[in-house]
Amino acid sequence: MALLLVFAVVLLLAVLLSALAHRTVLSTAVLFLVAGFLVGDGMLGLVSIEATTPVVASLAELALFAVLFTDGMRVGWADLRSAWRLPGRALGWGLPLTLLVTAVLAHVVVGLGWVEALLVGAILAPTDPVFAAALVGNDKVPGRLRQLLNVESGVNDGLALPFVVVLLALAADSDNLHLATIGWELLLGIAIGIVVPWVAIRLERTRWFAVSRQYAPLNAVAIGLLVLALGKTTHANLFLAAFAAGVTVATIGRKEREAFEQFGELVAEILKLAALLVFGALLGPAFFGGFGWQEWVFAVLALVLARPVALWVSFLGARLTRREQLAAMWFGPKGFASVVYGLLVIAAGIPAADEVFALVALTIVVSIVAHSSTDIVVARGFAAEDMPSWRQRWKVRGRRIRRRVQRRKPPAA
Repeated sequence: MALLLVFAVVLLLAVLLSALAHRTVLSTAVLFLVAGFLVGDGMLGLVSIEATTPVVASLAELALFAVLFTDGMRVGWADLRSAWRLPGRALGWGLPLTLLVTAVLAHVVVGLGWVEALLVGAILAPTDPVFAAALVGNDKVPGRLRQLLNVESGVNDGLALPFVVVLLALAADSDNLHLATIGWELLLGIAIGIVVPWVAIRLERTRWFAVSRQYAPLNAVAIGLLVLALGKTTHANLFLAAFAAGVTVATIGRKEREAFEQFGELVAEILKLAALLVFGALLGPAFFGGFGWQEWVFAVLALVLARPVALWVSFLGARLTRREQLAAMWFGPKGFASVVYGLLVIAAGIPAADEVFALVALTIVVSIVAHSSTDIVVARGFAAEDMPSWRQRWKVRGRRIRRRVQRRKPPAA
């Protein structure tokens, strides 16, 4: 009950400050993270929770399912076909390169084994536009950059997931790795995610069924819950099933997608903020005090080196402006998917679970603080490009003054 009370209070505070957060460097994500940190065992002790507590895994699983479902619904095949060039570069080249560079840093700087280092790279490769909301939602920012960040962050959670699953299994028991079982779970998840929405939407369009306007947003909710239940029952991969279901709804059910969009975003956002509160409660002062300089150096380099290098290579010849390329290289915030993938490491109980989770958690915290407090600054930089320079402003002002003087001159005799 204490956790629910704290979440309700912080959610109300976030709603009351939401307009201010859109105009300043104040971030809702940071608010929930800091609130969780303050109420956790290491500070006020209002909420007593550990990474192995069942509610942590359940909340993380449900929240990631909702986020992947809504992410998939934002990127139907038509959207991907119409905007594949820049996002395709970021996903096809940028994602694997970010994974590899991050893994090399984890191996060289921190000293992790290669399997664990690659796992860290896979967990930290996805991005989240929520922590760069002022950039993505600002009309002054070029449309192709906003589209790039939106599509990339909507797809890379699902693309990184198979790498996380395989590497997690490899780290848990490399001698008895059952690739066939893992592959079956992944394929079954994709199949459920495609078949269930397809059947549901086709049934709706028959003459025997009709959905009222009032219940239209619940159509996609019912599809998502059925996918979740079937995934649980068959032991399919829930997260790939969620992402595939979202993409399928967006592809063949435009009406269902539009009806669910606002409602679904709100549900996913509530679950995401709740998970961030719990994540913050796991990070007490002792957590940060246990890091050496190697971990801090890795966290910084993972943000300022891994993604920038990967996207610099990916966008060679893409004809982006320098400001656009720098913004895309910087805004690769490590978001909610990385949080949950880190919690999955704890739940899996691999030998290096604590070390991997600590390294991932530190990088996520640094990313949330750095990216969510600089998005508004970068967005204002794009807005300033549309403003005339000081020389142009003085020329315009000078012309106006000369016109006024000429109008006041008496007519010649």
